[in-house]
Amino acid sequence: MQEPTFFILTALAEEPMHGYGVMRAVSDLSGGRLALRAGTLYAALDRLTDDGLLTVDREEAVDGRLRRYYRLTDDGVASLEAEVARLRANASLAAARLRRSRPGLAYGIG
Repeated sequence: MQEPTFFILTALAEEPMHGYGVMRAVSDLSGGRLALRAGTLYAALDRLTDDGLLTVDREEAVDGRLRRYYRLTDDGVASLEAEVARLRANASLAAARLRRSRPGLAYGIG
């Protein structure tokens, strides 16, 4: 899973959000490392919706503009859970190898 996809799904794990909310959440969650442009974000939201990982929760008219809220589907939750497990396993593997190569140092993972 690409990092932007991971952070988009993570942003939507707690509650439905509209696109701009997702954009802000991704930036916050990544510590500012990942700043999605509007075109990139909306293309990703469309792709993830087409892939069945997201669905439109609702639409609201705000100041004459349509605001679309997205939420994770069951497949989206499962995909994010699988990615979390993969990342944890990879981090644990790396930490174990580091511990073996540098005894006495703590890496705080796994």
